[in-house]
Parts: sequence; structure tokens; C-alpha cells
Amino acid sequence: MAATAQAGAPELMARNLSVYFEGLSALEKVDLAVKRDEILGLIGPNGAGKTTFVNVLTGFQSPDDGGVHLGSQDITRWPPHRIRRAGVTRTFQAGRLFKDLPVIDNVEASALCLGLTRRQARAQAMEILAWIGLAERAESIAGTLPYTDERRVGIARALTMKPAFVLLDEPAAGMSDSECDQLMETIAQIPARFGAGVLLIEHNMRVVMGICAQIHVLDGGRTIARGTPREVQSNPEVIAAYLGTKRKRKGEVMI
Repeated sequence: MAATAQAGAPELMARNLSVYFEGLSALEKVDLAVKRDEILGLIGPNGAGKTTFVNVLTGFQSPDDGGVHLGSQDITRWPPHRIRRAGVTRTFQAGRLFKDLPVIDNVEASALCLGLTRRQARAQAMEILAWIGLAERAESIAGTLPYTDERRVGIARALTMKPAFVLLDEPAAGMSDSECDQLMETIAQIPARFGAGVLLIEHNMRVVMGICAQIHVLDGGRTIARGTPREVQSNPEVIAAYLGTKRKRKGEVMI
């Protein structure tokens, strides 16, 4: 679906990424690759470096070392708008909607960035809003939406850009269990429906463990674990990072 030169890029890769703020390490030699057909979870305690990592991938933060590649293309120093057009989009924790405009206009604006006509952009925006369950709120002013619906509008905007990869920054924040279940169903469909790989940055472990085949764990800016949900759950460094101790249930170590 993506209409960009890098639409066929099989991977979004971070290589040896390091970021320092006033001499302190926010990221230290992090390697990560997201494939087009997968949902990869990125987790870690508060201050682990997750948002800094996403900012580097999307051009909002320059690394002090290492690089970012979209397929064979080095996009490390590209500005955010160029990375977006190349097929890497994201959501933000704070939503960043045009709160005085209707929901449909918020989503349509992203489609217009692809060079579509107003009619094409509106049709595409309505299609995605219908898929994500917000068609009935299309004419509602974005600022009047419940917080959880704002999160879904953010996802719709990111997908309207027809990305090769979409980075979701804590989409389940503030959601109830039933809302999380609906969100999980939505995210699980993205690779097949949109042809887009997903990097899911999330604190809600039920969501991450429920839809991610592989999980990458950061703590203090460095990678401490990579693997399946079961492997990550039983990793001593991950347990220490989250709990400082082991907690067992039905023979498993849980985080």
C-alpha cells in the first residue's frame, strides 16, 4: 500500500545506536530490526530509553553513534517529514491531534501529505476510521473525544500515511481491560492488512505478551534481553529490572 521508494524495504534496522545527554547514556549500542510481517514489542521500566529510541528511528533525535537503515537506505540524519514519506510513521504518547478540528479532518490531513486529492484523502480516511471503529465519531471534534479514542485516532493517522513500518508509543495507556482487548485485535491485523511492520512500545504487559512474537527489552539505555514472551518472562535480568525479585505463578516467572 505504501507509495514510496522504500515501500518494499524488508526491515527497519537500528545498528549500534547510542545517545548521550550531558554525558549520561540514554542509549548504549542498541541493535534492533523490525520486519514487515511482524509485531515486535519494545519494553522496559521507566527511563529505560524507549522513547529516545523511537525518537531516533523517526528523526526527532540524532544519535551520537550508530545508524538507522530502512532496507538498504541509511536514514540516520533524515528529518522527520522525510522519514515519514519514506514509510516510517509513529504515534505519540500525548496524541498530538488538532483538537479543534473534526476527527475526519485529523485523519484526512495525513492522507493529503501523500499527495492525494481532497476527495481521495477523505475516502481513505473514512475507510481507516471504519476499520478502527470510529466511523460514527468522524464528525466529532477531536478535543471532545475520550482519551482512549484519541489514541485510536492517532493510530488511524499513522496508518493513513500508508507506512512500511508503524511505531506505536504506548497505545494502551489509560485503557480498560476490554479496551485493551479491542486494541490488541486492531494491532494484530496491521501487518496483514496494511503490509506494515509494527514496533509496539508499551508498559501493559498483557498487551505485549498477547500479540508480540518477539520482545526486545531495554534497561538503562542498553539491551538486556531479546526473545519470545516466554523467554523474556523468565530472564533474570528482566525480572530484576521490573521487580528486583522473582515472582512465580503456575511454575513460571512472571513480569
